[in-house]
Amino acid sequence: MPAYLGIALRFLAVTALAGAAQTVVAQQEFPGRKPIEFIVLFPAGSSADVTARVLAEGMGRQLATQIVVVNRPGGGGAVGYKYAAAQAPDGHHLVWNSNSISTTYYTGMLPFDYRAFAPVARVQIETPLLFVRAEAPWKSLRDIVQYAKANPGRLTVGNSGSGSHTHFSSVWLFKAAGSPVVDVPFNAAQVVPSLLGGHVDAVVQFPGALAAPIKQGQVTLLATLTQFRDPAWPDVPTAREQGFDVALDAWRGIAVPHGTPREVVSRLEDSVRKTVESAEFSAAAAKLAVRPAFLPAAEFGELIAKEDAFLSRLMQQIGLKKAPQ
Repeated sequence: MPAYLGIALRFLAVTALAGAAQTVVAQQEFPGRKPIEFIVLFPAGSSADVTARVLAEGMGRQLATQIVVVNRPGGGGAVGYKYAAAQAPDGHHLVWNSNSISTTYYTGMLPFDYRAFAPVARVQIETPLLFVRAEAPWKSLRDIVQYAKANPGRLTVGNSGSGSHTHFSSVWLFKAAGSPVVDVPFNAAQVVPSLLGGHVDAVVQFPGALAAPIKQGQVTLLATLTQFRDPAWPDVPTAREQGFDVALDAWRGIAVPHGTPREVVSRLEDSVRKTVESAEFSAAAAKLAVRPAFLPAAEFGELIAKEDAFLSRLMQQIGLKKAPQ
């Protein structure tokens, strides 16, 4: 063997071993003593915020570091996504990702799509629900659809902001039903007070935000906008059961800026899995009618990509797709 070839092979071997050693060290050292920022796209006190804090506490124990929840609401999630995407890809900045990564992009509120982030794990599934005040005359989805058709432009329907999952679901539902309504996007914290105060006739929202009004009998649930009935509301029929082909479960999960090392993503994924499988997280989720639904990074990424393609086509059909800003 020529001397130069032997030297080259030894160099490659040493380089490979050094790379492997660096990978092990990086995985063992992360997160070190540096705290992790967990970006939540909705206000403090929302159902998304409450479950995020339980998740952050559990992950922090697994990683032996502090995970700080930072609320960055606005734009149906766009404000938080923009901030998160601009952070260093080192595992110290997490975003509470959801279907809204696609809906905000296709409504023109984000300059980038889901590929700006690396998936870590899906955490939970939430059910978007159509609510009205208890004293409202409508007792089913068919009732409110018939009213909207008979009174074009009079029915007002609130949601959590342009580009949010609840905004998309509301527009899709009433367009599928052929019912002209007035779409009213709010800041997430304003949706429920606006319904209870009589400022809108109905809202599409997640159940955690209406836990107290539901318990106090202040609202009526007309439909779930999911594929199957939610076990938390076994008596509430889906939109499909009532003749309207609208169904899209809302998921939430953890993502990090694109380029985050795979070894770091793996450590984060493991901490999510252990937390979601804990009794503490299950109890907190049950209080908010949220279903724990862990998916590892690879499967979560496949789900996001598949759903993004579906939403692109559908939002074009219902007139919500716009050029990104």
